[in-house]
Amino acid sequence: MKPDLFQAPDYYNMDDLLSEEHKLIRHATRSWVKKEVSPIIEQYTQKAEFPKQLIPGLAELGAFGPYIPQEYGGAGLDQISYGLIMQEIERGDSGIRSTASVQSSLVMFPIWKYGSEQQRKKFLPKLASGELIGCFGLTEPNHGSNPGGMETKFTDAGDHYILNGSKLWISNAPFADLAVVWAKDENGRIHGLLIERSMEGFSTPETHNKWSLRASATGELIFDNVKVPKENLLPGKNGLGAPLGCLDSARYGIAWGAIGAAMDCYDTALRYAKERIQFGKPIAATQLQQKKLAEMITEITKAQLLTLRLGQLKNEDRASSSQISMAKRNNVQMALNIAREARQVLGAMGITGEYSIMRHMMNLESVITYEGTHDIHLLITGADITGEQAFK
Repeated sequence: MKPDLFQAPDYYNMDDLLSEEHKLIRHATRSWVKKEVSPIIEQYTQKAEFPKQLIPGLAELGAFGPYIPQEYGGAGLDQISYGLIMQEIERGDSGIRSTASVQSSLVMFPIWKYGSEQQRKKFLPKLASGELIGCFGLTEPNHGSNPGGMETKFTDAGDHYILNGSKLWISNAPFADLAVVWAKDENGRIHGLLIERSMEGFSTPETHNKWSLRASATGELIFDNVKVPKENLLPGKNGLGAPLGCLDSARYGIAWGAIGAAMDCYDTALRYAKERIQFGKPIAATQLQQKKLAEMITEITKAQLLTLRLGQLKNEDRASSSQISMAKRNNVQMALNIAREARQVLGAMGITGEYSIMRHMMNLESVITYEGTHDIHLLITGADITGEQAFK
């Protein structure tokens, strides 16, 4: 087992723009990742198994709902702190970050923003502590980029609802205790429902044979005449804008997380290039390898500046969905390009589990698709700047 020697690049002295609290939070998360994630993640990736023993540590870090107010069990941190936590966790592995992102932005966020006070008090503290793990049901077998076309429906049965349908590609589904599920009522209006593991007719078969996010548990949500108490409907917001608001928060976290994956690939490639001797000198002394490394640090630095500014806007409640979309798209593509270039720096060693690069590359192939595909995010920016919708 190789030691985790990661050193974060900060070419433009970004730390000068962070508070001492931000740096302490980042340091705590980075130290935890080095101690708890790095030594085991390759093993769990090879086994295609989520390391559930990490859940208490993630909770203790405040990775579950870090911006949720303390009265509901959250850490009450700002949005930059949330981003830095996601960055450091994804530096360890995208799948582990996915679990934290889903718990925070797709489960706790809608309960906090759209839920009743009773729902907040019942679920948020247990989600923050990791006692409960949640998942988010929006994507369906026939509806990915067009979630408004969803077929999952619920009907009013007097003192309860009856839910039928299915969701696909759901992170955390196989072991989730609670699912935030988006479904249409009899009038075709979209609402959020809180589905608990114990409800009869609710099942979560696991998705196998993945080449990406192998250390993340992915599954389906199946609803077969599930009886849902009326108090489990989220009352605060309905319509497609409700789940899209959750996705804004998740995409923001991904924008930070992707930087972590990119930094890890760059740091690995830089260290290897300095140590690998060919033709009597380190390959870092060759022009082609310097070109690769210089381009990597340039793109990472640009993404850091973009995302820190986005965090400032989020703190001021001024970040638009389109701005978040741009950062998610740019940073994930940036990280994937860096992973591919870093793999080439390492040559054949780059494909082995001795280094993290190939694992990051495979994971990022999922990250570039989920929470809105790369192309859809491009069209979101296009629609924002032109005023013309190209994907409807």
